[in-house]
Amino acid sequence: MRLLPIAAAIASTLALCPPVAATDPAAAAPEIRTIHCARLIDTDAGKLLGESTIVVEGARIKAVRSGNADVAGAKQRIDLPTSTCLPGLIDSHVHLTMEFGPTTYSDKFRLNIADFAIRGTVYAKRTLDAGFTTVRNLADIDGESIALRNAVNAGTIPGPRIFTAGKAIGSTGGHADPTDGYRNDLAGDPGPKDGIINSPEDAWKAVRQHYKDGADAIKIMPSGGVLDESTSVDNAQMTIEEIKAVVAAAHDYGFTVAAHAHGAEAIRRAILGGVDSIEHGTYMDDADMKLMKEHGTWLVPTIIAGKTAEEQAKIPGRYPPQVATKALLVGPIIQTTAGKAYKAGVKIAFGTDAGVYPHGQNAREFQYMVDAGMPPMFVIQAATTHAARLLKKEKDLGSITPGKFADVIAVDGNPLDDVALLQKVRFVMKAGEQFK
Repeated sequence: MRLLPIAAAIASTLALCPPVAATDPAAAAPEIRTIHCARLIDTDAGKLLGESTIVVEGARIKAVRSGNADVAGAKQRIDLPTSTCLPGLIDSHVHLTMEFGPTTYSDKFRLNIADFAIRGTVYAKRTLDAGFTTVRNLADIDGESIALRNAVNAGTIPGPRIFTAGKAIGSTGGHADPTDGYRNDLAGDPGPKDGIINSPEDAWKAVRQHYKDGADAIKIMPSGGVLDESTSVDNAQMTIEEIKAVVAAAHDYGFTVAAHAHGAEAIRRAILGGVDSIEHGTYMDDADMKLMKEHGTWLVPTIIAGKTAEEQAKIPGRYPPQVATKALLVGPIIQTTAGKAYKAGVKIAFGTDAGVYPHGQNAREFQYMVDAGMPPMFVIQAATTHAARLLKKEKDLGSITPGKFADVIAVDGNPLDDVALLQKVRFVMKAGEQFK
């Protein structure tokens, strides 16, 4: 008898509640919109199509029709009558929570992780506005890019779709060691939790820590680098056993592995160790290129990073002396190596090392790739279909194809005639949401 008043109250409350929206098919149906383009780049076929209409349903592409088509039920029509439409671009190598400048080497003693994370929100917006709807973030300071990814995914801030590697993995004193250049009492002895390994056992622990932290990929540093405070840019810094252990652990957890590598020996070890991509590849030799083709390893050239570092190294005091020396060596070589790799048939995906240069200028890399001997269509595919395959996201990204995410950008004119037009993106849609 005591339950009756409660039951009556519940019944009364339910009677006042409106029906759940999910029971109404019309309310649940995603909105249909159309984008009318003067031209459309078919990145799957490598062809320029004429006047085209893209039909967007919710977050995905429903259809692509030739001509200026009217679509029944479309709630919005976006007209781009002088523009070329193409898929949202993918930068396979960025650092969204950092940007090199005159105070970079002292910032790490003055700024907190929160400072880097907040700056990352600005850099993410600039990247998206530049037409890059997806990025792979290859190293941060302490997992702040994971928080940035989560904020973008939640819709809290605007930014590209982020796949992040969290902290890079390397060896003591190597390019990944965050305490390089510190005085002894501050340097300490970073370990696997910090991404620093010195054995195959450490490698497994570091990868598992990345899984625990929520990373999407793994970045390793098997060679020296340009901008750290050590003296070598090309020496090998990880054993092949360590690399194989990282790759085995990473692949167990569904991660791809990107290897920062400038030196020929480090590149060779990384390829034989089973990595998915070589980043930079400055001193890659013919034997390395042959190995990459045999193993199906991708190259992400990052020409703009080498050129920017070279330019900055010529400014007195901008870099520590040992960094300036390395930058002056790498800058003139990296573009030539990328051109040779293309001619040799190495698989190439677009990536820039954004953060070495100012964020939002990613599309400058297209011109450098063309100047290295790559055709405009190829470099656009490198930033769309190729990069999607490298990320293992080709079912969702890389082309304007029914079923894939509605990532669409547009530029005035034809970028196949002038690839520099990609530096002036006028329209950006990511997963059906218009940002620019």
